[in-house]
Amino acid sequence: MEKKLKPSQRENKRYLLFEGNKEEVENAILKFIGILGYGRAGISFPTANILAVNREELNKVQAALILGRIKILRVSGTIKGVRK
Repeated sequence: MEKKLKPSQRENKRYLLFEGNKEEVENAILKFIGILGYGRAGISFPTANILAVNREELNKVQAALILGRIKILRVSGTIKGVRK
């Protein structure tokens, strides 16, 4: 049986609402920060146009998206907050 992590040990995520598709976002991030940075950022896609990122790597991911000409509409600490 697997134990749950304590809240202090979990990754803190930030959520980005963006314009574009998932493949464009993945390619932009891989091109700018590479495979190791992609893994360190803990990237996931909860929905089609929302990106979940580890808090410590947020600036690098934002830079990658800007250089990839992907528009970031909103950044928030919760999915609910990013949808507003």
